[in-house]
Amino acid sequence: MAQMPRAAVDPLVLGRVIGDVLDMFVPSAELVVRYGPTHISNGCEIKPSTGAERPTVHIRGSSDYYSLVMVDPDAPSPSEPSFRELVTDIPDGSDASEGKEAMPYMGPQPPTGTHRYVLVAFQQHGQMEIVKDKPAERPHFSTRRFSAENQLGLPAAALYFNSSKDSN
Repeated sequence: MAQMPRAAVDPLVLGRVIGDVLDMFVPSAELVVRYGPTHISNGCEIKPSTGAERPTVHIRGSSDYYSLVMVDPDAPSPSEPSFRELVTDIPDGSDASEGKEAMPYMGPQPPTGTHRYVLVAFQQHGQMEIVKDKPAERPHFSTRRFSAENQLGLPAAALYFNSSKDSN
């Protein structure tokens, strides 16, 4: 008897990004992230030294503008995340550097073990004049709350990578 093909599990579900950081969504844009020549794919490993410089991020979809959030849901521990980045008003098809940086880039800096770093793109409904839930500092930023308070809805695209503390 022939075996039925197994359904592929979404890597965002497998990596617990769906649930820990985001609700289930259907992608409506393409998110391309590179650290230098290294193309990021879900679940890949990036050394903190590789991720020290801001990545090149391109978002292609059907919206005029996007917001990009980068979170480490595991720092300093999964129950108390703290490292966040926020960029708004990224023109469709452009690099994130074309947007307005609301929180500066901070590369992966896992204090211990392996941490997930999640990049999430949200469609905007025009340019953002005022960013609600813009954190004064990184601790306690909530991706879900940011999306709800700025009426962004579900993500347009997301991906994540893993990073472990560099050994000396």
